[in-house]
Amino acid sequence: MSKRLYFLGILLTAIIGAYLNWLFCCPSEGKTTIETPAVAPVVSPTTPSPTSYGLAFNDNSDFNYSVNDNFNFEGSDFSILKPVSTKVDEGVLKLKDYLEANPSKVIDITGLFKSTEKNTSAYPNLGLARANAVKNYLVAKGISSKQINTFGKLDDGMVPNGTIYQGPIEYGFESMDLSDEGTKKAAEELEALHKEIMAHPLELHFATNSSSIRLTQEQRQEMADIAKYLDKVTDGKVLVVGHTDNTGDATANMKLGLDRANTIKEYLVRNQILASKIETLSKGQNQPITTNSTAEGRAKNRRVIVTLK
Repeated sequence: MSKRLYFLGILLTAIIGAYLNWLFCCPSEGKTTIETPAVAPVVSPTTPSPTSYGLAFNDNSDFNYSVNDNFNFEGSDFSILKPVSTKVDEGVLKLKDYLEANPSKVIDITGLFKSTEKNTSAYPNLGLARANAVKNYLVAKGISSKQINTFGKLDDGMVPNGTIYQGPIEYGFESMDLSDEGTKKAAEELEALHKEIMAHPLELHFATNSSSIRLTQEQRQEMADIAKYLDKVTDGKVLVVGHTDNTGDATANMKLGLDRANTIKEYLVRNQILASKIETLSKGQNQPITTNSTAEGRAKNRRVIVTLK
């Protein structure tokens, strides 16, 4: 009996060993296995490097000047950050000499902007405002505004360095047609622009006792047209006339009208229109365009008209 149990024990041990060997060492079809899922490596987000656009005046082989510096701007602003690099100023003076020697040449200045920036200017976009700021800088250095065109372009690829955009300005060159036919065509285009501005003067309205300014997109384009005309006409002038309703004293309203006109003048100067090209005056309550007997009528009479003189 003991021998039989002994052999049964050996047999049972062999069976169990074979089963365990099959279970853990030799997986076969139909057998369920548990796999540990792979853990994806943790990737830290990368911060894009700030973009930096250098100044490049390149007119084929006729004129080339390039440096890593350029005009810089705060985000949502169109005022050139000072000081401007010495290398940029050197390039501007070389550009002046080149344009004076080549009166048919025109430099195109294109200001860049991002869709996330707020347009704080009087122009249709912040890029055009930046281009006009650079234009005025060139004019102050002796370059004729007649040889400068300004544009704005969206560039969402720009990355600021902190809050500053480094060199969001592009440059190009083109030639004017100085033939009799070309000169005549340019004069006709300017005359057409003059007629458009005079036919549709910029009209700004104010709340009672207020001088705050809010421009629509259409008004911003009208402002850009005025600036463009002034650039091409040496003796061109802007006339800014303030009007009021008949609320209060007539003498006080005459002063209020002038205050409003001067507020718009300051606004134009901040937006790159030279103060010497702006004339202000007041008509007070003397030239209403509708009745003053209703609130709606008085609101229409409280206005400033910006046009060409």
